[in-house]
Amino acid sequence: MTVSDVNTPPAYNHDAEKDSKSTPSNLTQEDHLGQQTLYGDATHRMLKGRHIQLIGIGGTIGTVLFVQIGKGLMQGGPGSLFIAFSFWCLIVLTITMCIAEMVSYTPISSPFTRFAGFYIDEALGFAAGWNFFIFEAALVPFEVTACHFILQFWTDAIPVGATIAVIIVLYALINLMAIKYFGETEFWAAIGKVILIVGLIFFTFIVMVGGNPQREAFGFTYWKSPGAFAELYYEGSLGKFVGFMGCLIQAAFSIAGPDYVAMAAGEAENPRKVLPRAFKTVFYRLTFFFVLGSLCVGILVPYDDPQMIAAFRDGKAGAAASPYVIAMDRLGIKVLPHIVNAMILVSAFSAGNSYVFCATRSLYGLALEGKAPKFLSICTKTGVPIYCVACVLVIALLSFLQLSNSSAVVLSWFVSLVTASQLINFSVICLTYLRFYRAMKVQGFDRSVLPYRAWFMPYAAYIGLVATFIMTFVGGYTVFLPGMWDVPNFLFSYTSVGLFPVLYVGWKIVHKTKIRKATEIDLRQNLAGIEEYERNYVPQPPANWFEKILHFLFG
Repeated sequence: MTVSDVNTPPAYNHDAEKDSKSTPSNLTQEDHLGQQTLYGDATHRMLKGRHIQLIGIGGTIGTVLFVQIGKGLMQGGPGSLFIAFSFWCLIVLTITMCIAEMVSYTPISSPFTRFAGFYIDEALGFAAGWNFFIFEAALVPFEVTACHFILQFWTDAIPVGATIAVIIVLYALINLMAIKYFGETEFWAAIGKVILIVGLIFFTFIVMVGGNPQREAFGFTYWKSPGAFAELYYEGSLGKFVGFMGCLIQAAFSIAGPDYVAMAAGEAENPRKVLPRAFKTVFYRLTFFFVLGSLCVGILVPYDDPQMIAAFRDGKAGAAASPYVIAMDRLGIKVLPHIVNAMILVSAFSAGNSYVFCATRSLYGLALEGKAPKFLSICTKTGVPIYCVACVLVIALLSFLQLSNSSAVVLSWFVSLVTASQLINFSVICLTYLRFYRAMKVQGFDRSVLPYRAWFMPYAAYIGLVATFIMTFVGGYTVFLPGMWDVPNFLFSYTSVGLFPVLYVGWKIVHKTKIRKATEIDLRQNLAGIEEYERNYVPQPPANWFEKILHFLFG
């Protein structure tokens, strides 16, 4: 049997997977019929292409692009910031291509963590799944408290506990409803983010050519004075290189996207048509936003701006530390900072909502594979893994640690401990793809008929693997500089790096798993239900002119 047998993208009948069993694959290409997961996937395919595209954008664009990017500007200057973000977008492209080819071929729930078990080793799937879950779940309380911090831009009168409670309740309501309602919520929230960043890009161009109350056409003045490259810790070329590394580290921990698109694969409508387009458009749009965003802040504010330095040093609330708001204040523009802060609030809320979704689906994927308690695989009639949502919301209650100053420090530490997890995820994706690619080649599968075929493979996957692996260890390099050793910072940077092999080795020892040979990999695993869905899928045309516009814009 060849891939050409599944060339026409069908849809997913989850009933076809129920009560099926997952067994180690030692079947040949001729006799295997497509194995299934341990428990049946009961989620519903109700997410349209526009939902998935905006989920990918919404989960990636948070406060970093509007506020925290200022830290990178201070460390490396505008030139280093722009180069670092542009370079890392190329690395994300390699990761996007890897995950897009695999997920478009087998669009299942929590795909890339489960693929690690399918194509390499069940122990790696266990480690990757829990690593991603812990990472996403830890970000939920962080974004919840960030929302209150942003509100303090206007007033300190709102009780912290009240803000946290309201946001968690909203997350519960959104994520316990049918997936289509989550998709609509995230779609419109992410649209707000897109409007904000596009608006700020236009704002930058207008004010830099003189369209501001001061009538000052400052252009690229700050690239000349104080300069394009800042020195960090050291003087001269070494200091500028260290500054660039600071920007590159921020880019590596900030730019994502393909993983969030992939997490929606199991609930995507007509996935083999929708997902290839979603992966492409999300990457190109995020690259546009991050690259131009990094350029804009370097145009608007010098890297040694005293107001920006003071804002980060003093922990100013909300948009007060945003380079955009600082530029608006300097130019005498009074109203826009409040609009920016409001949209940053929406960004933080939306990012937290995406983290709840991704954490829920990653835990659900673990349950489907028998790597988490079985009851977590139970879904409501509307296809929501209710107990997984409940577990994530319980973790969100850690937000209440913010009520105590000492506890707030603990919360910050908890989030910092998992910062390297995203890069570990990316490394696993690239490594998994290399095994997938090898299995395709050895078993004689024709990649040209896949729903999405990545180019420059397997070399692009090797580039992505090497880059993400190196950055995983480089992230905390400052603790090794002379006189800068700090135990907490060392633990923040490398705890998740140490935890991952513990998870892998532990599961491997207990369950005696083996690394699969390329000839043993079942490339048709979980395809039966997908093919059945595609055979039965009937596309629904846009019902009105508004839906026609959305379909034209997002497919």
